Amino acid sequence: MTDKSRYVRFDWAIKRILRDKANKEVLEGLITVLLGEPVTITEILESEGNQDSREDKTNRVDVKAKTSKGEYIIVEVQLTKERDFFQRILFGTAKSVTDQISLGQDYSVIKKIYSVNILYFDFGCGDDYAYHGVTTFSGMTKKDSVLRYNNEKEERYISETTRRMTLPDEVFPEYFLLLVNHFNEVARTPIEEWMAYLKDAVIKDDTDVPGLQAARQKLAFMSMTEKERRAYEDYMISVHAARDAWETLRDEGRAEGLAEGRAEGREQGLAEGLAEGRAEGREQGLAEGRAEGRAEGKEENRRENAKKMKALGISEAIIAQVTGLTIEQIDSL
Repeated sequence: MTDKSRYVRFDWAIKRILRDKANKEVLEGLITVLLGEPVTITEILESEGNQDSREDKTNRVDVKAKTSKGEYIIVEVQLTKERDFFQRILFGTAKSVTDQISLGQDYSVIKKIYSVNILYFDFGCGDDYAYHGVTTFSGMTKKDSVLRYNNEKEERYISETTRRMTLPDEVFPEYFLLLVNHFNEVARTPIEEWMAYLKDAVIKDDTDVPGLQAARQKLAFMSMTEKERRAYEDYMISVHAARDAWETLRDEGRAEGLAEGRAEGREQGLAEGLAEGRAEGREQGLAEGRAEGRAEGKEENRRENAKKMKALGISEAIIAQVTGLTIEQIDSL
């Protein structure tokens, strides 16, 4: 790829370029492709998750947008794995709901929220690269759907009233998970072209996909100043270094934990098997020993890995995110 056809990656762009309303066409295009209908953003709102320091290279970044319908869209980029990921995106949508309404207001003011999550790490066991989640209510015995109008009398009543009943899909949040590392397709469809850009910052010269035409103009590497290009390259180096450190520590921990688990499991399994005189006891003892050994090995390796990263001068915030230890635990090492 030449510099002339090089584009900045989306996680950088959403943090420093796409929060500007003048560049909203790029975000509008991504949401349009996901929702399957045109989206116009009228306002781009800041988010608590945005930071701008060297220590936030592996943290999430996000923006919140308001559409012409008054609906809210949360776009989040997550670079490293988080154990409580689903709880966090649930909290984000819940907070956006409560932010819309004041004490004493009617609940009808609440607008729908779309949560778009772009993940740059391995997640789950599915084979797809894009997932969509909605809230549905199904009958437990008759398997029908709640709040559906199925006769002329109900339809006439609804059309004659000034306020009709809101259906679940009109108000409950919807979630999109885009698993960047899972995408290995040839980009033919709009969502595939977007995934190719999210993963490799590649945009076709003749693309007509919503948002990507604007991205070719606004996110070109060579259109940035020299200072911005240096900052972008420094960011990418930091991202790759943090990812390599995490993968190395993870692999080392897995190998050490398995070795210790096998040794302890063998000893325990043989002792129990000989004592009981049954092959079943030996197999169960080995299995339990391996399980306990792995658990203990992983916990000890988390601490050892934290010590190594601390000795390398890596910040406590990144160490905590990579190892899962608390800041207090890291300080005590």
